[in-house]
Amino acid sequence: MREMKITLGDNQKVDAHYKGFLIRTDQPQGAGGDGTEPSPFDLFLASIGTCAGFYVKSFCRQRNIPEENIELIQRMHMDNQSRMITKVEIEIILPDDFPPQYKPPLIKAAEACSVKKHIANAPEFVVNTGS
Repeated sequence: MREMKITLGDNQKVDAHYKGFLIRTDQPQGAGGDGTEPSPFDLFLASIGTCAGFYVKSFCRQRNIPEENIELIQRMHMDNQSRMITKVEIEIILPDDFPPQYKPPLIKAAEACSVKKHIANAPEFVVNTGS
């Protein structure tokens, strides 16, 4: 079992202490926060794209493919009524000289992202007061 300590800060700030890192969050000004840090939901969304990016980077490094001109664009499609995300689309922007035979396996590598796998096979959530 792993633990993460969450501390409540000033105004709408909430921080996570995990593996020696301090991960700060805040709410946007429109939600009563100061807008000084990403919101927890922004971090969640960023974890999807950065995880896919890690797998793209690893794929390229294992094959000695230059990664400098590769970027990913993540688009979140939302249902206006429920305000829930209905689709996350990640486009991998490749340079013109990227080897065409590696495009399908590169996509497969990005799809192997562990964050995506945890969303697809969601864990059980339990909230309690510890007593």
